Amino acid sequence: MQKYLMKFNTFAGDCWLLAAIASLTLENEILERVVPPGQSFKENYAGIFHFQFWQYGEWVDVVIDDRLPTRDGRLLFVHSAERSEYWSALFEKAYAKVNGSYEALAGGWSTEGFEDFTGGIAENYELNKAPPHLFKLMQKALRQRSLMSCTINITNSHEMGELTSLKLVKCHAYSVTGAEEVHSSGRLVQLVRIRNPWGWMEWTGPWSDNSKEWNSIKPEEKAKLFHSAEDGEFWMAYSDFIQQFSKLEICNLTPDTLSSDTMSRWNYSQFEGDWRVGSTAGGCRSNSDTFCSNPQFVIKLEEEDDDPHDGENGCTILVGLMQKDCRKDQRIGRDLNTIGFAIYKVPDEFKGRKNIHLGPDVLLRHRVIAGDNTFNMLREVSGRFKLPPGEYVIIPSTFEPHRKGSFILRVFTEKEAAASPMDTEIRADVKKKPHISESDVDPHFKQLFNQFAGNDSEVSVFELKRVLDSVISKRFQLNNDVLQVVISRYANQQYAIDFDSFVGCLISLEMLFKMFKTFDKKNTGKIELDILQWLCLTLS
Repeated sequence: MQKYLMKFNTFAGDCWLLAAIASLTLENEILERVVPPGQSFKENYAGIFHFQFWQYGEWVDVVIDDRLPTRDGRLLFVHSAERSEYWSALFEKAYAKVNGSYEALAGGWSTEGFEDFTGGIAENYELNKAPPHLFKLMQKALRQRSLMSCTINITNSHEMGELTSLKLVKCHAYSVTGAEEVHSSGRLVQLVRIRNPWGWMEWTGPWSDNSKEWNSIKPEEKAKLFHSAEDGEFWMAYSDFIQQFSKLEICNLTPDTLSSDTMSRWNYSQFEGDWRVGSTAGGCRSNSDTFCSNPQFVIKLEEEDDDPHDGENGCTILVGLMQKDCRKDQRIGRDLNTIGFAIYKVPDEFKGRKNIHLGPDVLLRHRVIAGDNTFNMLREVSGRFKLPPGEYVIIPSTFEPHRKGSFILRVFTEKEAAASPMDTEIRADVKKKPHISESDVDPHFKQLFNQFAGNDSEVSVFELKRVLDSVISKRFQLNNDVLQVVISRYANQQYAIDFDSFVGCLISLEMLFKMFKTFDKKNTGKIELDILQWLCLTLS
């Protein structure tokens, strides 16, 4: 199949997708994960094909029929250079189905395709601000069989598809397939191999096919690297690469993507979460009243990297925050959220604890260690950081508070690292008293409630925890999941709770905790109910 996917064209404005598919064909093991082998138009042909794509944390099987859109007898969108081959067109149709339509594929970055074809995590580099050790990082990424692409930015729409003086195509996604060093005329030269997914139109500058620079290196080096053919693949000096191209995208693969034991691998953790209006949609750090309500995740870094590409000791961590169902939402006119994350060092007094949710006394008094400048209106934002060993908390958020959304948080580390959600342990002291009485609450109960509530006599979920702590003498301890249910049950359309609803909430909490304790006779924190017990419990 690889030879048929090597050369193809499109008219759908999705060269970002072409570059991702072209890079995919370089790795048969990855390709066969997306396009399961054993499918053909001959043996056991049933008129359908199936593909697998990674979608927001899981692999999804996509089945399509063999009917493809054409005009005047020609395929409309992606098509192979071989007129009798249809794998690339079927591939695109399956991916369009996942995203809702062909139209939904117009415009994008290659990393989106990379991630959906591999389950990997992407990072982006602006080449006019390339870090000093980027070439070494590219070599390391290639050893880990990461996928890479590069593009040239444009200043206006008229430049789209234009050729530079050295035959590079503007606003067109190329694949990066190699990074090597050679000795040329007594000096070390860094070279990058690039591939045009069209299968033709190559760079004509230094180190291009048949250029004079190839005569300046040793024959054994030339034999290893030199290749002359109009196949869309070419070499160029790294110094020219960062001047000619604008952006580099790298997709790092998860450990389960490849089976080889000879390659270095990332360690990987993944978490799903939600920003819910009124409870966990706290916005960025600038929103001091609500920021601490965002979901929190802790990671413990213990071992430093073995072979740092930048010569700096520490623990490499790659964090990616992705919002779900972007292309489908955009089809119905729903804008993306501006998303990002902040990383804090866990204070010594909280180290080793997962059953807490850090509050303003910690987060607003300590500085952000990393990630605070990641906010962007993209499907995914990511960042690579070098941190000393220690415990850190990652807080994903939307930029503005009260913005609904679902997300996937993924963390890659070069060494083993334990990661988990942070949230308050659910508990209640209901052993001594069977119901809430006036002695359970602060004497100035309503006055204290109004102190938090203000003139409108209502509290938000961000104030609810403080009210509970103040008026119930810490009788209840609730986590974010429970608070979300409380808000959905007792809050009004503005996600606020008035005094009467608050009292009703307390009575319900007291009753539910008491009933749970009754069934949890061994105090294990778990109960089992038969259908009769469940009906009696829910109807009582």
